[in-house]
Amino acid sequence: MEGEEFAVGCFLSIKTTLGDEFEGQIISFDRLSNILVLQEGLESGPRRNIWLLKANYIKEFSLLRQDEDPLDVKKCFLDLTSLQAREDSAIRQAEADSERFGVGVTSEAQTLFDALSKTLPVRWDKTVIVVMNEVRVSSPYLPESVSGGTPAANERVRKVLEFERKRMQTRGTSQ
Repeated sequence: MEGEEFAVGCFLSIKTTLGDEFEGQIISFDRLSNILVLQEGLESGPRRNIWLLKANYIKEFSLLRQDEDPLDVKKCFLDLTSLQAREDSAIRQAEADSERFGVGVTSEAQTLFDALSKTLPVRWDKTVIVVMNEVRVSSPYLPESVSGGTPAANERVRKVLEFERKRMQTRGTSQ
């Protein structure tokens, strides 16, 4: 395939060796890695699918038309407010996710935490699992390690721990 056919701005109809068929505009072509960056679809809009495609996976292609550079700085629009909101949301989610991982605890403790979190609100307080902001489960995370909270809450946490420990034993012996 000739480099001119992979000129930035060209609209191509492509069939890949993997059976995909699509139309798109070339945004970039890297000769060294032989990778095309294509923007799917013939219409421009605020949302677009981008393909990174190794050129040797192209089974067939046809040139639909030549157009201007799609990355012309004068015509590009970035919604910075939207991008900032997405970044803020991603950061908040990452912080929330990081709080779900115990620091300095065994994988068994993390598995028990994850099991409890499926049905109950849980958080870590250093190496202690805190359930419903009242029940505490300390190392070695056995039913006998449960303290605090109402008797009913205490019993519920004990039952989940017993059940999950049985599941862990069953999984351990079946491997």
